[in-house]
Amino acid sequence: MNLLELRGLDKRFTGTHALKSVDLAFERGEIHAIVGENGAGKSTLIKLLTGVYPRSGGEIIWDGRPTALSTPHEAIALGINAVHQEVVLCPHLSVAANLFLGDETLRFGLLRHRAMLRAAERILADVGFALPAGAQLSDLTIGQQQLVATARAATRGTRFLIFDEPTAYLTRQEAAALFALIRRLKTEGVTIVYISHRLEEVFELADRVSILRDGELISTERVAQTDEQRLIRGMSNRSIEQIYYKETMPRGAPVIAAEGLSGRGFHDVSLAVHEGEIVGLYGLIGAGRSEFVQSLFGRFPATAGQILWQGRTVRIRSEAEAIALGIALVPESRRDQGLCLNLGVGLNLNLAIYRRLTRGLTISRSAEAGQADRQIQDLRIRTASRAVPAASLSGGNQQKVVVGKWLNHGARLFIFDEPTVGVDVATKVEIYKVFAGLLRAGAGIILISSYLPEVYELSDRLHVFRRGRLAASHGHKDAAMETILTEAIGG
Repeated sequence: MNLLELRGLDKRFTGTHALKSVDLAFERGEIHAIVGENGAGKSTLIKLLTGVYPRSGGEIIWDGRPTALSTPHEAIALGINAVHQEVVLCPHLSVAANLFLGDETLRFGLLRHRAMLRAAERILADVGFALPAGAQLSDLTIGQQQLVATARAATRGTRFLIFDEPTAYLTRQEAAALFALIRRLKTEGVTIVYISHRLEEVFELADRVSILRDGELISTERVAQTDEQRLIRGMSNRSIEQIYYKETMPRGAPVIAAEGLSGRGFHDVSLAVHEGEIVGLYGLIGAGRSEFVQSLFGRFPATAGQILWQGRTVRIRSEAEAIALGIALVPESRRDQGLCLNLGVGLNLNLAIYRRLTRGLTISRSAEAGQADRQIQDLRIRTASRAVPAASLSGGNQQKVVVGKWLNHGARLFIFDEPTVGVDVATKVEIYKVFAGLLRAGAGIILISSYLPEVYELSDRLHVFRRGRLAASHGHKDAAMETILTEAIGG
């Protein structure tokens, strides 16, 4: 029996037809995946189902009865909740306080902190999340914060729970705990809507899968009766072989080399990056990959060993020194570390080069506009204008802005830390083509990815990190993916 039905659901914005007469049903107690590229209508659908947007047309049937779903309060009252890709909790409050936000335990008008803390500990233990209930939310990783949001949503009388890219920032252990909770909720009759660009998760979890493309529902199928190739073709009219775009370049001179480098979170790492090559770093979260590149970028300077930049020994003691050398870091969290969300797209694109655009005490407006517009066009950033705030762009287009900022800078070494988290297939291909353009121009790339197929297919040389050290190194596809995963996990 269906818990929720959409009949001709339609949503129009000025100049945009975001959802086009969608007919879709969600069965009681099923895991229903929704896939599609950025701009396909997934975010609009979420906001319609959670009462954020009013619909332009069509009907919503809840438990056999028409419903307005005109406000978030109405959706929550029915039992509809969502766990968003970007955490929308209070970072200055404790985990316990966030779990009970709006439903605090009071005695004589005062908060019962200890009672809430004990209750929060029971909730976290019950859902299987090993999180400190008394910790301030901002002290947790992004992935842990997302688990807090999940625990909050799962324990509020939820009957219909939407997950939007829930594993983007989770470790393998955290993802396993999340999947166990999702399966348990299913057995309890909760309907799960699972939105993800990671198709392997769709096949691991979902009962049915629906494809959205350009605001239209393309198909709904049983997961057991489809495959990854069909899903990709339905989403983008592109074959799976076309995703990992890679051009083979002649290997040039060394750009950077680390010799016995040690620092916070890693020890005795030696590797080199040459012009025209992608050097991949793979390992579990916390294995030392990100810590190593942050040392190269001067965020946490090395404590031992040496760095050679284009053949000469250098000390990189700050990010400013790294940028001056020609090192660019595209960070893992674009919203927290890569963008000024309240500033316009053009301002973000030019952040690294404003000194170059300055004439005396004033910025050349024509040069500023020209640089921004070139990157918007070259990277196909979907934005109404360069003045639009970066916060209003989709995740994939935000990532393009971060990349475009460093393309304007003209760096020689590009460090990409999880560059395709939360972006669709088409945007991935565009980012990989940007990689190829950088290599053609003589730059070197360090690619960090927790998604093994990505780093495996793209890397000319692949280094496996485990517990802060290099566990193994391989040429392009010299080892099987199973071997690399075993090296990362260890015995």
